[in-house]
Amino acid sequence: MGEPDTLADFIPLRAELIGLAYRMTGSFATAEDIAQDAFLRWNATDRSRIEVPRAWLLKVAARLSLDHLKSARHRREQYVGPWLPEPVLDEAEPPQQVRHEQAQDLSVAFLLTLQRLSPVERAVFILHDLFETPFAEIASLLGRNEVACRKLASRARARLGDATPRQAVPDGEARRIARAFLAASRNGDEAALRALLAQDVVLHTDGGGIRSAALNPISGAAKVGRFFAGLARKRTTPPAPLLHLGRINSLPGYVTLEPDGLPQTTALDIQDGRVVAIYIVRNPEKLTAVRAGLRG
Repeated sequence: MGEPDTLADFIPLRAELIGLAYRMTGSFATAEDIAQDAFLRWNATDRSRIEVPRAWLLKVAARLSLDHLKSARHRREQYVGPWLPEPVLDEAEPPQQVRHEQAQDLSVAFLLTLQRLSPVERAVFILHDLFETPFAEIASLLGRNEVACRKLASRARARLGDATPRQAVPDGEARRIARAFLAASRNGDEAALRALLAQDVVLHTDGGGIRSAALNPISGAAKVGRFFAGLARKRTTPPAPLLHLGRINSLPGYVTLEPDGLPQTTALDIQDGRVVAIYIVRNPEKLTAVRAGLRG
């Protein structure tokens, strides 16, 4: 994989490249591929002409991410049911390790909000606001002037609105609520679920058309409670074993092994002691990193 000095400059930056590409694409596997592709380009380049390796590599990763989004647009438009970003366990390799103060912008809600931006808006916002890349460098990447890039960043911030990540729930409270929700949803205990859920809670389930999942988000504590009660009534096997209890994309959550032998991640967005959003990923194509993390 290149000479030692090539790796010496690249390896400390790999986490940031994955973090940038993950925020851009919502896929950890794709982000790893983009980081590898960036390395190959780095390895084939005359590095004596590169003054700031980090800036050069971030721009390469951003360009590769934009190219990926362009090629993947049709697949995203044809996606079956709600689309959620690929879940990543917080104990895993980056993107969690990018920078401590950036940890919360990996929450599912924030990543979903980023997806509402156009790819170019997303690139400008992530590069400038999250990775502190000067507008002059972003302009050269996008082939636009600095004024245009500043306008793109401003428009992106306006579209993000108040979606800035909230303060993390303390570990003790996070585990307590996650365990309580797991028990209540397993048992179909609607009363216990109502005590945990905010009135306007929204349930998102991503099966990708491969595994069974609700085709639309389910809103409201009563409907969400009935949904889990219905699943519990239909279950003919013992409850799914718990594989992992911890944080998923900075949110309290857990991983279970479902009757079909595949894992499922459940992440809970908690505000003021109540669950305001539930994100369940069942699509096996998005669980490769989770399976690898659990094996590790």
